[in-house]
Amino acid sequence: MRFLISALVVLAMGAMFYPESLTLEALQDGKKPGNPIMKTAQEFLATLNEKQKAQAVVAYDSDTRVKWHFIPMDTRKGLPLMEMESAQKDAAMKLLKTLVSKPGYEKATKIMGLENVLRKLEGPTSHARRNPEKYYFTVFGEPGPQSHWGISVEGHHLSLNFVLQGNKIVDSTPQFFATNPAELKEDYLPGYEKGLRVLRDEEQTGFDLLASLDADQKKLATLPGDLPQEIRGAGEPQPPTGEAVGLSAAKMKPEQQEKLKALMTAYTAKMRPLVAKGRWDLIEKAGFDKVTFAWSGADRLGVGHYYRVQGPTFVIEFINVQADAAGNPANHVHCVWRDMEGDFDLPIAAK
Repeated sequence: MRFLISALVVLAMGAMFYPESLTLEALQDGKKPGNPIMKTAQEFLATLNEKQKAQAVVAYDSDTRVKWHFIPMDTRKGLPLMEMESAQKDAAMKLLKTLVSKPGYEKATKIMGLENVLRKLEGPTSHARRNPEKYYFTVFGEPGPQSHWGISVEGHHLSLNFVLQGNKIVDSTPQFFATNPAELKEDYLPGYEKGLRVLRDEEQTGFDLLASLDADQKKLATLPGDLPQEIRGAGEPQPPTGEAVGLSAAKMKPEQQEKLKALMTAYTAKMRPLVAKGRWDLIEKAGFDKVTFAWSGADRLGVGHYYRVQGPTFVIEFINVQADAAGNPANHVHCVWRDMEGDFDLPIAAK
């Protein structure tokens, strides 16, 4: 439990902005001796007994690999932390740490710990449902230097999915993070005090970009129709394939483009440096000017709002329309980064 409710400080994303902060050392990534993803996965599996391993390891070509979701469930694919011994939990969390960046790890573990906050808000009858150790680890295939294999770390409000070739991450989507409450309205636990917003950057940077737009730009950025009630394609094996809508980066001023990049960085910075760089390389190759920003709903906290950022190679969706567990309106965030070339390292055509 110590890693679930410890007082982790969510780091400012500015220091992770691409490309200035990507040092030569950081770009070693999977090849760096201190970051052996494949080895860490093998070490995790080595801690498991045969029964646990049968639960944690699934064939790479199994249909289960592309099944994902973030809602509370009684069971999921993989082996949950709550069924692991202490050393096994440490090995599992070490594996998660090698898969994402430091801010990504801190946000993921904060989200796990929010289950303790939900327990306090919802009472004793919720303890089985709101469990900070009800996060499942799955390895698809066999980690090895020549292997094509995968990893999933998933539970309530968290779904992280990776495909690797040997020690290199070749796909990292769907990437889903969520928070309830999105902002803590009072002190609950050490590290979970009033004012905490685990996904503050993802939300506030969207507001900042919206506020920078003039009237004509806001008109272009405004989505038609009613405010969405959820991200599109939740739990589906591939992202929605509709055309990008909204205000394009080409029609933004330079300072607005920087805000758009900062918003996108709030998502890419949760991944390892080489993964983040790979995403940005694809964005630049496809044309940053083609990236669009679309908004629906209110321009302030406490009232429902939604945005979408989409380019030829990716789509981001963010939504905050649901009340939190204490009944505070629009205080429950869902946000996702998906691969428009195909999640789970599969082409869209294979949907």
